[in-house]
Amino acid sequence: MPNWSRMSAWIRAYRGMLIVAALLLLVDRATKVWALTSLVDRPIVVGKYLWLNYVENTGMAFGLFQNGNAVLEIVMLLVIGYIIYSWREIAQYGKWAQWGAVLILSGALGNLYDRITLGFVVDFIDFRIWPVFNAADSFITVGALLLAISLLKYTHSSQEKI
Repeated sequence: MPNWSRMSAWIRAYRGMLIVAALLLLVDRATKVWALTSLVDRPIVVGKYLWLNYVENTGMAFGLFQNGNAVLEIVMLLVIGYIIYSWREIAQYGKWAQWGAVLILSGALGNLYDRITLGFVVDFIDFRIWPVFNAADSFITVGALLLAISLLKYTHSSQEKI
């Protein structure tokens, strides 16, 4: 049986992060819905280097695992499950690690939603020299950087104490 008082204490402690995670999911959904309704067959050129260009991505970055939705859904579920399961450990590495995990979680949930409901991920941000991506991909990338920096800082400070 779940320990409701412990769970509500956790929610109170991380309320700000949960609100940000929900807002990030809303931003991701809103931008993808906009791309679905506004960019299909009508890319928008925003200056010399930025295009808003609708792409249905059944793989992942750099064209890997095309038509691999089932495998990628499992990977996303594993990432989401790992972050939730390991939250206490992640939290020990500080606020940057926590925010990194929140960003990764939000991005993974956003792309997983697309894969399950649409059968592909909606991508639309196109710099013409990089694979087309979306807000969720940006959240995952920034989150991974924050988490990596936190872990490196922690490892470096731990080694100095030895």
